[in-house]
Amino acid sequence: MDKQMTFKITNEDGVDVEYEVLFTFESDETKKNYMVYTDNTKDEEGNIKVYASIYEPEKDETKLEPIETEEEWAIIQKS
Repeated sequence: MDKQMTFKITNEDGVDVEYEVLFTFESDETKKNYMVYTDNTKDEEGNIKVYASIYEPEKDETKLEPIETEEEWAIIQKS
């Protein structure tokens, strides 16, 4: 079984939250790299919350950037 990649982010309350990376990909359209991840919590309807961010895999320290356009969200949803 493959080992799941995880990372932690400290939230605004100072609590470390662990996230599991679901998948990463580079878009041919935008030439950006995207990471899709979850903290395995559920929303009000019982669905697992999933997040996506732009990242640069070549950097030593990963910095997650927000998705800012509807076009990028559409690309992520198709993946």
